[in-house]
Amino acid sequence: MTGPKPGLGRPVRVGLISDTHGLLRPEALEFLAGCDHIVHGGDIGNPGILDRLGELAPLTVVRGNNDRDAWARAIPVSARLSFGSVSLYAIHDLKELDVDPVAAGVRVVVSGHSHRPLRVERAGVLYINPGSAGRRRFSLPISAAELVIEGDNVRARIVTLVDG
Repeated sequence: MTGPKPGLGRPVRVGLISDTHGLLRPEALEFLAGCDHIVHGGDIGNPGILDRLGELAPLTVVRGNNDRDAWARAIPVSARLSFGSVSLYAIHDLKELDVDPVAAGVRVVVSGHSHRPLRVERAGVLYINPGSAGRRRFSLPISAAELVIEGDNVRARIVTLVDG
């Protein structure tokens, strides 16, 4: 799948959200407004969330371990997309990563599942988990993330949506 082509001098903003578990917070919608593309890292909870996110921007979605109902069966477990020369691979559970990102030329791996925000770069690959934007689990933050892609440059930012 191919994402929007970066414009001349115009960065592409990719919103990242995961683990909504049936709850799409207004803070998440506000944060994702204006994105050029949105990636949902699984554990969606209900198809209405995808409808609403799809109204904001083109949407790529992967199925999470809790997306078991009939509506979710057509959602892939992983997805690969490109923004110009930057290749992105999405999968719900990073432990189930079925490609070698370096060998496959993947620059960014997006995951969910753990509900823990994560941004780490290894061997030139950015691994990012936006955390959970749905119901709070334990003392973990409610968060989402964004990628800003400009040419070959990728900047990532994780944002806490709800304090406390």
